[in-house]
Amino acid sequence: MPIYEYKCNACGKNFETLVMGSSTPECPSCDSLDLSRLLSVCGFVSKSSGPSGETQVKSSASSACGSCSSTNCSSCSMG
Repeated sequence: MPIYEYKCNACGKNFETLVMGSSTPECPSCDSLDLSRLLSVCGFVSKSSGPSGETQVKSSASSACGSCSSTNCSSCSMG
């Protein structure tokens, strides 16, 4: 049961939803079925010890928004 990211062609809202089987999602804002599935970024976090023993954290995700430093656009008004 993957989570997909969609854009509603009727109202322009971007959203994520869990899609079960062959169910058809609808926009949570306007209930439209006229949706476009977006390409989502897959992210992970890797922790390791650096040369001086400090913990280093690396992430494959980066901010998708130019207006914030969040790696999760659902945390800002752009998502």
